[in-house]
Amino acid sequence: MAGHIGTLVIFGAGGDLTQRLLLPGLGQLLDSSRGYDLKLVGVGFDPMTDRGWRQRVEGSFAAGGAKGALSASVAADAEYLQADVTKPDELRRILEVVSGTPAFYFALPPRVTIAACAALGEVELPKGTVLGLEKPFGTDLRSAQALNRQLIKLVPEKQIHRVDHFLGKSTVLNLLGLRFANRIFEQVWGAEHIERVDVTFDETLALEGRAGYYDKAGALVDMIQSHLLLVMALVAMEPPSSLDADDLRGSMAQVLRATHVWKGDAAAASRRARYGAGTIDGRKLPAYDREQGVDPALGTETLAEVTVGIENWRWAGVPFRLRSGKALATKRQEILITMKDVPHRPYGFRGNPGPARLRIGLSPDTIELDLNINGEGNPFVLDRVNLDVDFAEGELGPYGEVLHGLLADDATLSVRADAVEECWRIVGPVLAAWRKNTVPLDTYRAGSAGPASWR
Repeated sequence: MAGHIGTLVIFGAGGDLTQRLLLPGLGQLLDSSRGYDLKLVGVGFDPMTDRGWRQRVEGSFAAGGAKGALSASVAADAEYLQADVTKPDELRRILEVVSGTPAFYFALPPRVTIAACAALGEVELPKGTVLGLEKPFGTDLRSAQALNRQLIKLVPEKQIHRVDHFLGKSTVLNLLGLRFANRIFEQVWGAEHIERVDVTFDETLALEGRAGYYDKAGALVDMIQSHLLLVMALVAMEPPSSLDADDLRGSMAQVLRATHVWKGDAAAASRRARYGAGTIDGRKLPAYDREQGVDPALGTETLAEVTVGIENWRWAGVPFRLRSGKALATKRQEILITMKDVPHRPYGFRGNPGPARLRIGLSPDTIELDLNINGEGNPFVLDRVNLDVDFAEGELGPYGEVLHGLLADDATLSVRADAVEECWRIVGPVLAAWRKNTVPLDTYRAGSAGPASWR
């Protein structure tokens, strides 16, 4: 068995994140070739019996495809504690049921996580304790800095795992192989040959009952501030000397430090909108501000777009557009790299399909390369051809991968403190401009491609 963690303690055990994503990923991991023998303890604010918790664990494990002896054993022995994790005495009670070295996973809202970490400062933690925190890390730059200062008082940085499950996606991991194992790509990977980069994560899903969190975050904080900026960093970083945690995360942080809102104008470089009533796949949706639990006065956006620039030798002058939205007509989740057009076409060619493009699909996991070639029939008419290949699927899903890193104490796929703070710094001017209403809140019909004025 891999790793050294004796007990995994999940704070927020009764929440949707735990049931829908965290536990299925854990079940996959337990039954994989990297399996772990550990004790599982769920902690929640609401009452639940051990039996009820075990049934929830078994159901989530099954939903993730786990059906092996080890996952069944962990589920059968799982324990549940009702506790307020923001109180030191309650945390001490939790530690009494821990066996071996513990890993604490905070599947909690940001403000509760901050309060729980403050309370942990008054508790003596076992040597080797590992902390796993779910994004967003803090609620703005100042709170992220304060949280990082508090965390480093509790355990060393290498034992802090800031989990962004996007870094566990097979596509994102394979992006490293695509870039750094193929000379054909790395030689053209920069401003000399690339016109623009678009990182898009559009969903057909709407709010889906997540108003408690989402209405206070919105698309910018929920997706761009964390997931998409980190994906961008992987796309744009300099080649690391190895894939060790220090090298990989250092290269990512270096790119983020060079990243700023495009031309320093947050209002001109950003757009926001939210969905109105509409229909998606035959399902009628209310307008966002009519969804249950939404406070219309907050003006929360469900579609956000921010353009940034990376001010270094490789990328100067190349716009990186990051976009994410809900309740849209099409699920489009990709990294699109548009090459610069050729400087000259020999006289006699007809047609111009546009420059070559490399599309890296985030869901499903694919690579597509659009090239211009001689067309069928008349060889002097240029046509577009698409070369595509599917990525090989990993043994584990995203949460299985990040949990493996946490339990094995391998920080490669976790987000380092400085990267967290840089991501908040980058979006800070945009958040400020939106608070001042210098950027209008547009609307779009649910099930459409977005605001008509954006097209």
